[in-house]
Amino acid sequence: MLERQTPRPFRRRLVIRTFLPSLLAACLAFTPLAAQEAPWRHGSALLDEPKYPQGFPHFNYVNPNAPKGGLVRLGALGTFDSFNVVVAGVKGSPEQGLGLIYETLTTSALDEANASYGLLAESFSFPEDYSSASFRLRPEARWHDGKPVTADDVIFSFEVLKTNSPTYAFYYANVTKAEKVGEREVRFTFDEKGNRELPQIMGQLMVLPKHWWEGTAPDGRKRDVTQTTLEPPLGSGPYRLKNFDTGRNASYERVKDYWGEKINVNVGQNNFDEIRYEYYRDATVLLEAFKSDRLDFRTENSARNWAVGYDFPARHEGRVILEEFPFRATGVMQAFVLNMRRDKFKDQRVRRAFNLAFPFEELNKTIFYGLYERPSSFFFGLDLASSGLPEGRELEILESVRDKVPASVFTTPFKNPVNDSPETIRNNLREADRLLKEAGWEVKNGRRVNAKGEVLSVELLSSSPNEERVFLPYKTSLDRLGIATTVRTVDDVQYTNRTRAFDFDIATGLWPQSQSPGNEQREFWGSQAAAREGSRNLSGIADPGVDALIEKVIFAKDREELVAATKALDRVLLAHDYVVPQWTSLKQRTARWNRYSHPETMPRYGGAAFPTIWWYDEAKAAKTGAPR
Repeated sequence: MLERQTPRPFRRRLVIRTFLPSLLAACLAFTPLAAQEAPWRHGSALLDEPKYPQGFPHFNYVNPNAPKGGLVRLGALGTFDSFNVVVAGVKGSPEQGLGLIYETLTTSALDEANASYGLLAESFSFPEDYSSASFRLRPEARWHDGKPVTADDVIFSFEVLKTNSPTYAFYYANVTKAEKVGEREVRFTFDEKGNRELPQIMGQLMVLPKHWWEGTAPDGRKRDVTQTTLEPPLGSGPYRLKNFDTGRNASYERVKDYWGEKINVNVGQNNFDEIRYEYYRDATVLLEAFKSDRLDFRTENSARNWAVGYDFPARHEGRVILEEFPFRATGVMQAFVLNMRRDKFKDQRVRRAFNLAFPFEELNKTIFYGLYERPSSFFFGLDLASSGLPEGRELEILESVRDKVPASVFTTPFKNPVNDSPETIRNNLREADRLLKEAGWEVKNGRRVNAKGEVLSVELLSSSPNEERVFLPYKTSLDRLGIATTVRTVDDVQYTNRTRAFDFDIATGLWPQSQSPGNEQREFWGSQAAAREGSRNLSGIADPGVDALIEKVIFAKDREELVAATKALDRVLLAHDYVVPQWTSLKQRTARWNRYSHPETMPRYGGAAFPTIWWYDEAKAAKTGAPR
């Protein structure tokens, strides 16, 4: 898509597909417990007791009496060729509704920033030093074939994900052992103490059926968890795969005898009888499909579409509703990534020059209808974002790594350049020219070259023709600096493969951040991730100061220290000019045909929370018209 934003919070979205296991895990937190006690708990929160007590009937933000029934049709851009979540991100393109059929050990509440409650696990426990985490499975938990969810399933899931997914291998690197310690109990042992997020990470483990994956398919072929497959998978969640047409659509039906329908964390949710995904290769065609009532709900990521794309009769008649929901749970950095594995981007002055040349204000005015802000932090939208000069606890943390971080973090707050007039544009291009010359890139015969006569050339990698209307003005600015710039548009598969292999000059990166950052920062910015293909460290950051600050975030003892360490990390990342910030919005823009209702009070951290807590409204549907 042209304008990438933080994905809508949808509790059962497939974690691997979004390549963001860290985001879901980081949104949860646990209260320290005395090592000698380590009682079993139904839920836990970061700083105090969880909001919901033992035995709570349901989350406050749901309608416990929501009717069950109806159909919702959702649009998807691209295609799919696999139902195997284990190798998602490595092989094939997984169908994006697969998260509906699986469950995790714990789940989050959408009205708490940092809390978790048992889902497959009825309770969990861990010692004060966070050296292990134990989970006790619910006795009633069942796979769709009627067999119980077992401790062996949990261990199998952990092992196959860690073995076959580079992302999970990195994320579970500190887990040294997974063992069955009771009939329904599993314990994970860690190789370090004090890492408060390791229990959370294991709570978000997606559990897969061992007996199914080690069994034989109807055609007599032995299943292989390391390969893509189009055999409908077995799950334990509220939905099962009903039917599909490879690459075109997939439908999931509500499991009428779902084992977890009445447990408190599920009451008032999973209300639709069928959820269908329709795939389109072109974003414009996808929008037209919605307008022609072939889709029911969409998140609108295009400012232009939001401003002028819904001027059609159904909206004026009230049959189509446009509504914005605030993002409060996550911050975000969306940016052009400068691949420092290329020698031309290793100099910070060169990277800053690319930021100076980006005409955000012009784009926001002429293309984005003034609907966007430019992120000035890797934690934009959260109280974790740095600003001004460091002070207090943050300053103390930075002083402890003074020899490893840029001196400017102590004296100069980060600011994005502003290109809002011909004068500021000229001034910023002059400054960019000065920095490039300092870095050894002179202009000769209209081209920017180094002492060896090598031309400074860059390729802006795009995954959609729609992005060209943004990339081309940026190319014009870079051309004015003598930088030989091309825009290359490839399909989704090529784009994914090239970014996985770090085969690009400049691409777009998106890093959602939770209210409780931790281990995922190693995946985003850590030195080890820089050398591992498929990691989220797209820039190739391998910096001892950044590594040191990541560890301070992970091992923070309280909220005050966490905020201070995160601001310090943010400040250092910004000072290095690793990326050129693009644009973002702190609102989720949605459009829907008026057939659905949601609770009167929406969860603070849930965004639209569609379709998780919504339901099909017969009265509205009768007025709007359309099949169930």
